Amino acid sequence: AEEYKGVAKFFTFLSDTDRQANLHQVSGYLPITKAAYEKTKASGFYEKNPVLEVPLLELTHKPPTENSRGLRFGNMVQMRDVWAEEIEAALSGQKTAKAALDAAVERGNQILRQFERSAAR
Repeated sequence: AEEYKGVAKFFTFLSDTDRQANLHQVSGYLPITKAAYEKTKASGFYEKNPVLEVPLLELTHKPPTENSRGLRFGNMVQMRDVWAEEIEAALSGQKTAKAALDAAVERGNQILRQFERSAAR
């Protein structure tokens, strides 16, 4: 039970409006709360950086559907690891860029198929 209290405190810390607004502004990641978006907008940030508001407007301009409601890809971490490994192989000269990207596609597709099988149950 204490672990869950710690997790709850951590998520509360992460979702703080000021923290989320700052994280969005310095990283480009989407804010996880409407309050962080509104604080960022009120600060005039998007007037100077309109390109960072476009994804938010595109993602929120209509109600969510079954296919747009939240992250539905449970193997995201594995996919990111594959991508990082293959990019590193290309940058270190172990593979050509084409070979690394082809391998990333092949390995990524295997991960996608695995997720499809697990999500179909």
